[in-house]
Amino acid sequence: MTPQKLAKLIGIALLIFVLVVLGSTSSYIVEPGYRGVEVTLGKVSSVFKPEGFGWKTPFVTHIVPLTVRQQTKELSADCYSSDLQQVRTILRVLYRIPESSVVKIYQQFAGDPFDSLIAPRVQEALKEVTALQSAEQIVKKREDIKVKALAAARLKVGDILVIEDIVIQNIDLTKELETAIESKMVQEQEAAKAKFLQQKAEIEAATAIIKAKGEAESIKIRGEALKLTPAFIDLQIVEKWDGKSPLVIGGNGSGASILLPMVDLEKRRAQTPQ
Repeated sequence: MTPQKLAKLIGIALLIFVLVVLGSTSSYIVEPGYRGVEVTLGKVSSVFKPEGFGWKTPFVTHIVPLTVRQQTKELSADCYSSDLQQVRTILRVLYRIPESSVVKIYQQFAGDPFDSLIAPRVQEALKEVTALQSAEQIVKKREDIKVKALAAARLKVGDILVIEDIVIQNIDLTKELETAIESKMVQEQEAAKAKFLQQKAEIEAATAIIKAKGEAESIKIRGEALKLTPAFIDLQIVEKWDGKSPLVIGGNGSGASILLPMVDLEKRRAQTPQ
């Protein structure tokens, strides 16, 4: 190979290399779920770059990607209740960066916006809410605490970031406080049980009284019926008859009769001397 051809090949290779470098530095790709912030010689463009492929000025412009996907991070907060009891909570905060805030977040906040913007405000909101409730109520009204803390945190953060939700994973109390709350709950359950038994006894007593009054009234009505209508007892005997042939004796015009079965009659006849 002659020196001229070798120089020509080297020139072509250098040209290809330069074209590749220019192509890579003058284009960019924003991945799905991200938005690009365009920075040219330290100046930030006010318009973000959407996801996909695009062109930029080589060497002097670079694209900084920021995610707009929902993110989840854990956060702890040491709070005090209205009765001055220490309560430690473990949270998970769900948040995201809206498209309209991508450029502003990059310009005004260094590092992760969660650490600099969300975490301190969520902790502050939670402390404000728990300070209005006793330690026992914080445990019992867990969902109510979460809703109020979420609303307060959203007001403090504003619209620069979106707090989707706050999940209270755990609420830790001191051992002494846990024991006191458990003891109180046991006493409340025992009191509720005693009240239930008392109500049950009262209902049973009232039922017995009503039943006794009903029986007394029934006896009274039957007695009055016998006085007014002597034949009423005959009706009672007929109602209780078992179907065997009876024998009617007595009476003598007094209105009272005795019913004897036919078997008893045969026995009486057998015992009577002929």
